[in-house]
Amino acid sequence: MAMDVRDSTGTAGQMPVVVARLRDYGRISRLKTAFRISALSLLVLALLFAGGFGWFANKVSHLTTPANPAKADAIIVLTGGQSRLDAAMELLASGKGERLLISGVHPSASRRQLQVATGGDKKLFSCCVDIDRAALDTIGNAEESAKWVESHAYNTVILVTNNYHMPRSLLEMSRLLHGAKLEPYPVVNSNLDNGGWLTKPQALRVLFTEYNKYLLALARGIVPVKPTPDGIALAETAAGG
Repeated sequence: MAMDVRDSTGTAGQMPVVVARLRDYGRISRLKTAFRISALSLLVLALLFAGGFGWFANKVSHLTTPANPAKADAIIVLTGGQSRLDAAMELLASGKGERLLISGVHPSASRRQLQVATGGDKKLFSCCVDIDRAALDTIGNAEESAKWVESHAYNTVILVTNNYHMPRSLLEMSRLLHGAKLEPYPVVNSNLDNGGWLTKPQALRVLFTEYNKYLLALARGIVPVKPTPDGIALAETAAGG
């Protein structure tokens, strides 16, 4: 009988240790499972990110400049390169739009300087070119352009910017220009449609940077964006200084 008591007492003394070990094992098992799920999720996100970048780069590299775009009510060009301005002025001169808005001009640049830089006809520049100096980024371009389009009641607008910048520009513009149809006019500085962006570090860097900005613009779409009187400055008209 005494033997049975000792055996029972020894077993009872070991129970807390066994329970503690089981709890530790369960905790470690849960941590391993959580780690595996997290690692798998990160891998899936990385694959989606890489796949999305490949799609974006391929799409952008195959954008081409229309040889003879249809006539629109107006033209908007986003500053950022001489080739953009030249293309926009050529469209205006050829009658593809009634007026041109140059959005994102540096405050220190005068109308005369812009006219000389673009090589545009002085008379045409004076009568039919408006300047926006308030926009500081693509979001600002969209806000200023929306007000300009609305004030002139335009229905169709040709949007001029570089090919890599076109997807994000269209995304931001389309959120505000609900009543106008946008016709993209991508300016192509380098021919990358043969996959050349993979072997050109600078092109790869520009595309990667723009892709990240495009993703941020998509994320911003979760929050409604609407221009307000305080957030949008009037675009300078041709009659201005």
